Amino acid sequence: MHDIWNPWHGCVKKSEGCENCYMFFLDKKRNMDGGHIFKVKNNFDYPLQKTKNGAYKIQSGEKIRVCMTSDFFLEEADQWRDDAWKIMKERPDVIFFLLTKRPERVAASLPGDWGDGWENIFFNITCENQKRADERIPLLLQLPFKHKGIMAAPFIGPLTLKPYLSSGQIEQVIAGGENYDGSRPLSYDWVKQLYEECRASNVTFCFIETGTKFIKDGKTYFLPDKRLQSRMAFKSGLQFQGKEPDFRLSPPQQDLFGGNFCLYKKFFGDQCRTCGSRLICNGCSRCGLCRTDHNAASEDI
Repeated sequence: MHDIWNPWHGCVKKSEGCENCYMFFLDKKRNMDGGHIFKVKNNFDYPLQKTKNGAYKIQSGEKIRVCMTSDFFLEEADQWRDDAWKIMKERPDVIFFLLTKRPERVAASLPGDWGDGWENIFFNITCENQKRADERIPLLLQLPFKHKGIMAAPFIGPLTLKPYLSSGQIEQVIAGGENYDGSRPLSYDWVKQLYEECRASNVTFCFIETGTKFIKDGKTYFLPDKRLQSRMAFKSGLQFQGKEPDFRLSPPQQDLFGGNFCLYKKFFGDQCRTCGSRLICNGCSRCGLCRTDHNAASEDI
């Protein structure tokens, strides 16, 4: 995808949310071992790569999700992280979305010139249930980041974030069900509770997908098509735009002494109108996949 940067690949399972990890599942289908951790050499410098006309492939103002097939704070990646930080510092015009299940490793893994945080880093932790929320969010609140968020995905147990949202530090909460190997069910009631808590705190809440098994009004729905999952999440009405984070971006280093600082302009195609991720995404990459007919069975949930 155009908004993902995977400087390394492979991971070590950390908690119960990792049990049916999509990366391990997809790697297995490709006859790969998801536990094999390696630097992705042809993609490591992706934020610095340019087109033939000299423009950055990643435009100013885009939000880039980092390490979606690993964990940015994975111990096995310590040897590569400093270079990744340098790349992010060189692109202060791009928002880098970091997500981890290892907040206990973060303080010792920050750059020497970190200070109270960089404006272009959006730091998020995963909490799949209440146990992991109570373990990880207190650490999140103590860490020096200017922008912080929470991702409840795979969302596998009831969860309240109310005590943590009251801190005023959390800018966004994302929720989504589980897919692929295992697919533990997600309850509509769990999602609704988080939605209502975020709305009360004016924190953006994005319900991105139902997962393969979704429970509502006592009935379990089987939704194997991820596009349908996204539409159903949107159709639920459990989306809320809270106070927008103030990312104070600045021109990329090479443009400090001239050059243009042109912000990325989002484009939303027809498919985007009912997408559960619309609140948090970069917009359409114009890949053409939406022209394919993926009509699933019933959308009456």
